[in-house]
Amino acid sequence: MPKPLTLEQFHPSDPQKARIGQLLFYDKILSGNKNISCGTCHHHDHGGGDGLSLGIGEGGIGVGPKRSAGTGEDRIRKRIPRNAPAFWNIGHKSIHTIFHDGRLSVSDIYGNGFNSPAEEWLPQGLDNITAAQALFPLTAQFEMAGNPKENQVAGAVHDRIDAAWPIIAKRVRVIPEYARLFEAAFDEVQTSKDINIVHIGNALGAFINAEWQSMDSPFDTYLASQTQLPQAAQRGMELFYGKANCAACHSGPLFTDQNFYALALPAFGPGRTRRFDPMARDVGRMGESDALEDAYRFRTPPLRNVALTAPYGHNGAFPTLKSMIEHHADPIASKAKWTRDMADLPSAPWLSAIDYVIQSDTREMARQNAALDIKPVALTNSEVADLETFLHSLTGKSGNARPMGRPSTVPSGLPVD
Repeated sequence: MPKPLTLEQFHPSDPQKARIGQLLFYDKILSGNKNISCGTCHHHDHGGGDGLSLGIGEGGIGVGPKRSAGTGEDRIRKRIPRNAPAFWNIGHKSIHTIFHDGRLSVSDIYGNGFNSPAEEWLPQGLDNITAAQALFPLTAQFEMAGNPKENQVAGAVHDRIDAAWPIIAKRVRVIPEYARLFEAAFDEVQTSKDINIVHIGNALGAFINAEWQSMDSPFDTYLASQTQLPQAAQRGMELFYGKANCAACHSGPLFTDQNFYALALPAFGPGRTRRFDPMARDVGRMGESDALEDAYRFRTPPLRNVALTAPYGHNGAFPTLKSMIEHHADPIASKAKWTRDMADLPSAPWLSAIDYVIQSDTREMARQNAALDIKPVALTNSEVADLETFLHSLTGKSGNARPMGRPSTVPSGLPVD
């Protein structure tokens, strides 16, 4: 059993910096075409996610499950290849690896504190891994940057990733309210000209780390006092740490070992293609490590507030906790009965030829089915229900009432999703 979470286990967040981060999180000024914010896909109304299997990024319209793929020339060119993860307890000091494939991790390999897609071009001075993570969606073509020739940010990214960040920083520092806030919060910022992408990343990190802390669930009460959970949740907890063996991977206070496993999830979507591998597939951790043994493995997701963050899996293949538990219990049987209507993919007829094309590749499907790191365990319907009840006991009492929340306006004057 894990030890209780405490505030001391989290990176501290300066309130002034967190306030700037809150505004930036929902300000579309950070996106190439000024039409999407971090909060669009990590929204307070949807547990820090978007409620979709695969996200609708730059060019989409709306928020959450009702978000559409856009229209005309502005419509999306590609679905986001993976499910938008929530940020619950990402500020815990034990977090050393982020993203489904772990492509961002704490490391000194490049002299800036992190092993990341930006390699040596990631700037020094980022406070923690959350601050580093916050910079990458800004430069991702289909997430927030936009397409080459559409705007300066996208064009700069096409040259080299670090060419875009000064452009974004300038957009922010020329807004008087942001200049005032940064000057007040950061000792080294004497004038607006001193504001750079590191300050923006650190402000976003301060907000995300503070805003998405959660340690007030019924399970936390149990850990603190050993007071019994309700009977069904108690039975589920015993299964979780016993027969079902969930804690083999979902271990520790955050319910993740931050390692990578292949679960044989149903494959669909555009895949996370690479320049030398344009197939519409997602090879998971192997895309980062280039190690064949890492093929189709994905990072163990943390489980606190998991009931608020459907759908589930690296590609959001399963719409409910029940269906995801059943897949863990018997992946091959679960995959055989999976149907396409279980995936929440907003209509985009111009992308329909790609959405499920990988399923017609029998050899690729055989490879994915063969890569399986979990052993089936026989669970009755009532045991599945008890496990689900236990997972609900990981939901914080304040899960849907965050301390700062969504701002009604942002300094750029752009609309807030």
